[in-house]
This record gives sequence, C-alpha cells and structure tokens, in this order.
Amino acid sequence: MPHDHAHHDHAPHEGDHAGRGRRSRALGLALAVTAGFTVVEAVAGLLTGSLALLADAGHMLSDNVALALALGAMWLASRPPTTGRSFGYRRAEIIAALVNGVGLVAIAIWIFVEAGRRLADPPDVEGGWVLTVASLGLVVNIVAARLLHGGGRDSLNVRAAFLHVLGDLVASVGVIVGALVILGTGWRTVDPLVSILIGLLILASSWSVLRESVDVLLEAAPRGVDVDEIGKRMAAVPGVAEVHDLHVWTITSGFTSLSAHLLVERDQDCHVRRRAVEELLRNEYRIAHTTLQADHLGEGAVFVPIEEVTSPRRREG
Repeated sequence: MPHDHAHHDHAPHEGDHAGRGRRSRALGLALAVTAGFTVVEAVAGLLTGSLALLADAGHMLSDNVALALALGAMWLASRPPTTGRSFGYRRAEIIAALVNGVGLVAIAIWIFVEAGRRLADPPDVEGGWVLTVASLGLVVNIVAARLLHGGGRDSLNVRAAFLHVLGDLVASVGVIVGALVILGTGWRTVDPLVSILIGLLILASSWSVLRESVDVLLEAAPRGVDVDEIGKRMAAVPGVAEVHDLHVWTITSGFTSLSAHLLVERDQDCHVRRRAVEELLRNEYRIAHTTLQADHLGEGAVFVPIEEVTSPRRREG
C-alpha cells in the first residue's frame, strides 16, 4: 500500500536580517534627504509659476510617501510569524510596492490634466529660479538614488521606492532643460511639454512594479522560472517515477516556494529520493523552501504538466 511522506524545508530565504537592516537604513536616509527638499521645491514652484517644478515636487512628494510606505512595510514584514499567520507579514512589502505603483499612475494622470490646461495658456515662468531649484533637486535625487541603488535587486518593495527616486532624478534633468530653453528663447510652452514627458516617464516606471507585485499576489510563477523545466528535472532524479501537483510561487521578494507530489519507484526509499529532489532544487534553482509529499508507485520517469494535473498519468510498474 502507498504510504505518505510529507516534508517541509524551512531553510532561511535570501532576504536575511542583515540585508533587511541595510535596506531599512538606506530607505530612512533617502526619506530624510528627499522630504527636506520637497518643501523647498513645492514653494519654489508656486512662487515661480512653473508647472514642471510643481510636477517634480509632486513626484518627489510621492517619493516621500513611497519611501515611508516601503520603510513601514519592511518593519511589518520583519514581525515574527504566528499560528494564524504562518508566513508572518512578508507580503506587506509586496502590497506596499503595489500601492506605490498605483500612486505613480495617479501622479502621472494629474500631471497630464494640468499640462493640458497650461498648454492652452502657458503662464509666465521664472526660468532662473526654476533652473536653480531643479539643479538642487537633481543633486538631492542623485544622493537618494545612490543610497537605494542595489537594494532593488533583492526587494521589489525597495525597487518600487528606487524607481520613484530615479524617475524624479530624470524629471529634474527635464526641468533643467526646460528652464534653459525659457531663459534662452522665452518659449513658455516648453514647461508643460516637459511636464508631459515627466508624466510619461512616471507611467513607464510604474509598469514593472505593478506587473510584478500583482504577479506575486496572484501567486504566479516567478519571472524567469520555467516550471515545466523544473518538473522535468525533478522527474529525472533517479528513483522518481512521477511528479505532479507542482506549484512554484513567491511569498515575497527573494523568497520562492515550491510544493509537489512525488511518486517514487516501489523499491526506493521515499525519504532518500525526497532529499535528493530537495538538494536539486536548492543547488540548481536556489529554491530552499519546499513542501514535498512522497509516495510509492512504479517504474518510469514522467513529469505531468500543470494542464494535466486533474488526470495525472500514473504508470504502474
């Protein structure tokens, strides 16, 4: 008779406490730098009448919110798991990334509406002041981007915040170019045109964050992971007869999970075969959190694709 062998491998995932601490410090410093300058830029935009400067200030304000949200989500995600929340609050960072992505879209829409209104009647803009404030903003954004650079590789949450800052950095360059055009030619229409370009930039930067955060929340397979290939490699492990009910998903950035049902040949030790599969997943795919159920079946090596899970092909020896 077949007998059950279920195993949970809860090895530490890549987002260790030291890395989380470094990312938290970087977020905190970036928030302090950008928050201080946001007020300066907003006041300057109102005094000079520059929509481009106000758009940049609005984007920087979104940076402040994004950084604060990312920082709070990181703290929440570090809370220990409970019996009711076995994964703790790790998904808080993904939710924060999603909110930041939606915030970017909202800011872009506001910029488009305001720019359309000003294109019909371009206001007078103090190009000199705009140039000075935008240049200072560029320096601030370079500092903030430098603080966050690298953290986005391990955390979608940090990457969402980094994209806010990076977008604002490029926006500052656009405002500087617009100010130079106004000073050199007096062409006031360039200000709302630059604002539209900033809005398009914001939209572009929001797309990847929205797509990836939604994928994680829908428990889609991580990008770049070929589930069929993993299943075939698992089925090719000596002694494994069949693999089905295979699922690969992401709990949070850097924390990939896998569950599957293994059927091993009748003359094999289920525990030994299961450990061999775990080693394969850890070494070749860097998947350390696995839940594998192993039962005996017969000979052969078959991987049942996901579309055939409802009626798996089991071959008796």
